Amino acid sequence: MNFKGRDIVSIRDFTKEEIIHILNVAEKMFPIAKGEEKSELLHGYIMASLFFEPSTRTRLSFEAAMKRLGGSVIGFAQPGTTSVMKGETLADTIRTAESYCDVIVMRHPMEGSARMAAEFASVPIINGGDGAGHHPTQCLLDLFTIRKEIGSIEGKKIALVGDLKYGRTVHSLAYALALFKAEMIFIAPEQLQMPKEVVDECMKLGVEPEIANDITNIEDIDVLYVTRIQKERFPDPEEYNKVAGSYRIDMNLLKNAKDELIVMHPLPRVDEISPEVDKTKHAAYFRQTFNGVPVRMALLALVLGVVK
Repeated sequence: MNFKGRDIVSIRDFTKEEIIHILNVAEKMFPIAKGEEKSELLHGYIMASLFFEPSTRTRLSFEAAMKRLGGSVIGFAQPGTTSVMKGETLADTIRTAESYCDVIVMRHPMEGSARMAAEFASVPIINGGDGAGHHPTQCLLDLFTIRKEIGSIEGKKIALVGDLKYGRTVHSLAYALALFKAEMIFIAPEQLQMPKEVVDECMKLGVEPEIANDITNIEDIDVLYVTRIQKERFPDPEEYNKVAGSYRIDMNLLKNAKDELIVMHPLPRVDEISPEVDKTKHAAYFRQTFNGVPVRMALLALVLGVVK
């Protein structure tokens, strides 16, 4: 497979076989990501990190990925320090940035911005999140985590919990899990349930998700994927207040869980997972966060053509 020069905008742009290949390359990157091995694979390459929206894990893990492979990073984490504040368009920012780098990683609050940036850029664009749209690298690290933690993705029972309407991570993940024929349960308040188009997409791929509002029955679940109720995505603060704190994963809930159940979360969390869960064998979310490094290392190396 040849990924050289390819944009990473949406998980929907990839086949199941391509996703498996990315995960396999990420597995090879794991000891480098851990610092157990050294690499100069991307020595001489420059990544531009353009973050128009706040980020901790995505931005830092991309920078760590690039530097672990011997590359360099330029960019910004605050658009207020750039010419965007002078009225510069996204297209012009992209055209400028590509003059200084070999690959661009971008997060932007506007849905569809990454696809638009890819139209203007001559270097690969990697989408670090575009509004409530897509977050393909988060989806890939989630798949990598599931495979690494419980051995496989196929046939597993996975519950997606919380804000399924505005949560871009679960939109991409639901599609990818359907590709792998995983069994899915969508657990959310009615007003935050998974968008119909995502459900329809899963069904076209041969998977019919179960729709639920209740989280009490988890005995046969393999993965509990919890999401934050995203206050910043709500157009009406009153609507947010109605659903804030709808679900909470605590020790009382987990007493009925399988021994091998893992709890995942894209982070940041607010109060949806009790801190006491952190010390249990079920808590996979901090390992999940680390897995962003080998996965993003794999993507950078693939789109820059240094591995195939």
